[in-house]
Amino acid sequence: MASTSLVPRGASSTARPTQSLHTLLARVTHRVARQVEATLAGCGLALEQWRVLDLLADGQGHSMSEIAEHAMVPAPTLTKIVDRLVDNAVVHRRVDERDRRRVLVFTTDHGADLHARIAPQISRAEDDAVAELEPDDAAQLVRLLARLAT
Repeated sequence: MASTSLVPRGASSTARPTQSLHTLLARVTHRVARQVEATLAGCGLALEQWRVLDLLADGQGHSMSEIAEHAMVPAPTLTKIVDRLVDNAVVHRRVDERDRRRVLVFTTDHGADLHARIAPQISRAEDDAVAELEPDDAAQLVRLLARLAT
């Protein structure tokens, strides 16, 4: 399969070559992750733990498979992550009342407080990551990435 060209349609193909989409996305992901991880380091959370806590902050309770997909980790890794969060009283597991075969994970009061305290700091770190862009461009970037992520 040929490499995807990031030269806009209608632009000259003699324009300066660009990096591949996957390389650009990986570089941006790495940069943003480093900034978020630096913020989380002071709170004692890893990035994957934050992704779990951020999903669960909606108070709905989520299945392990749903959380694994959101956190982008394999099921065995998620089990270890959730175990650590349970040990630290950040989340708890509960049998789903509608389907007794399923276990749902929820935040504890401590976990909800932790999320409320950290979320604004994470937002600032994410804003810093796109600070070189104009606000409208940053908002458009987020919208476009959301479309690609689905």
